[in-house]
Amino acid sequence: MTIAAPSRDRCVVKIDRSSAARVLHYGEGFLQEKLPEGTRVLYPPPPLQPVKDVKQAVRYAISHPEGSEPLFALLKPGMKVTIGLDDISIPLPPMATPDVRQSVLEVVLEQLAQYGVDDVHLIVATSLHRRMTEDEIRRMVGSRIFRAYHPDRLYNHDAEDRPNMVKLGETPHKEPVWLSRRAAESDLVIYVNVNLVPMDGGHKSVGVGLTCYETLRSHHNPKTILESWSFMDPARSALAKSCNRIGKIVNESVRVFTIETTVNNRMFGDALSFLMKNEDDWNAADDLAFRATKTMLEKLPRAAKRAVLMKVPAAYGITGVFAGATDAVHPKTLESCFKQYSVPIDGPCDVLVSGVPYVCPYNVNSIMNPLLVHCTALGYFFNMYRGSQPLLRKGGVLIVTHPLYDEFDADCHPSYIEFFHRLLTETRDSKVLERDYEERFARDPAYIHMFRTGKAYHPVHCFYMWYWGEAGRAHAGKVIVVGAESKRCAEILGWDVAPTLDDALGEARAFLGKSSPDVTVLHHPPLLLADLK
Repeated sequence: MTIAAPSRDRCVVKIDRSSAARVLHYGEGFLQEKLPEGTRVLYPPPPLQPVKDVKQAVRYAISHPEGSEPLFALLKPGMKVTIGLDDISIPLPPMATPDVRQSVLEVVLEQLAQYGVDDVHLIVATSLHRRMTEDEIRRMVGSRIFRAYHPDRLYNHDAEDRPNMVKLGETPHKEPVWLSRRAAESDLVIYVNVNLVPMDGGHKSVGVGLTCYETLRSHHNPKTILESWSFMDPARSALAKSCNRIGKIVNESVRVFTIETTVNNRMFGDALSFLMKNEDDWNAADDLAFRATKTMLEKLPRAAKRAVLMKVPAAYGITGVFAGATDAVHPKTLESCFKQYSVPIDGPCDVLVSGVPYVCPYNVNSIMNPLLVHCTALGYFFNMYRGSQPLLRKGGVLIVTHPLYDEFDADCHPSYIEFFHRLLTETRDSKVLERDYEERFARDPAYIHMFRTGKAYHPVHCFYMWYWGEAGRAHAGKVIVVGAESKRCAEILGWDVAPTLDDALGEARAFLGKSSPDVTVLHHPPLLLADLK
């Protein structure tokens, strides 16, 4: 089924005197700002129409795969099958149930049973992310599958379970390839993926999700990240190229059948549907809903705001299901992603403004700490472009809106606290951090114990959150955060602070020496990808 691309007619808007104020995400709340005339505002394209029957789309995809025999033709009684699953880090926010991973699993497990395959394990491919809780896994796969497989045959990947990791070999670039022993010794690995943005999926799935620190350090490092212009353009990304090399070694050792799915950008349902619209198109109901939401959130303590927002599921629709050989499947997935997110843009800007919301891939059901704000702003949002140049001109000013509070979740992000308050106060140089501190953190027994037995991210994960901003830090002349509660956190990050957006724009004009710089506002999320001409 071919789904037509939505119109881009109103994705690029120039602000004039009659334009309405624009809404910017501000952590667990919102700002409403009157923007200067001439400001360019980029809106995401309308959501693609979803497929009508997800399970039927899955059945068709696995029976008519790309570059592979149909799944049923790969099955035989008595074989060992491992199914890898993307974890809670995508999509964001978590989608309304049934999660697409549940729909895929119900079809696949039924087919495995029909062909006499009963040695099946389901592994949540957490890589160095935190372990998903039982409730989170149950919500993702559905109660019936959870009861049938958990905990013996449905569990989180453990990257520090050394006896159950196997080295498959090395790439020509001397990148070691380690893989979960269960997956490596299987007759077939099926990977169930959800693609939210173009940097997901492909050979990142198995080769990243089911590996360990020794493999990840091959591409999760400052040099590779700096060369990955942009993460969202796999053809240019050094990280993607490294994952592809690793994936080739994996595929030489293990038969992998990939099932990739794409979603539209209907990130907000009816209660927050005003966030999907151009403010000039708001009706009275939209305005009332926004004011009520903003007022309610302002009255709640931050923990309560977070709890409320985390419980609002995304209204995503499934726009594509593609199955078969990874190298043949992923181009179809990327085509579907670009069809949803890509917005043609005439050229770059001097000042880029972006709101930062309450959630990113690494704080679902947790706190958006200042290191994650940095990763989201300079690692992800700065890189939301495709082409040979970023949306922000070299030496330009990035303005972000977020309360930037000094709060960390000690259960989920224990190593982040030491990294942020000790290491970053000594140096912000990623090469020094990698050389002098990274491996010490990676081997720390206390942090590793929390990673293996609790909800902690791997102790080295905080370094990756800093490295993701490498290209953005090298490119932007200045970063200004609007509405920061902790000036000390901004100072540690190397950011300036401003009480209001007007003040931040004034500081940007002074820094650039331009009375009328080109200003662009990313009106997201929902997400968009600037496709620079």
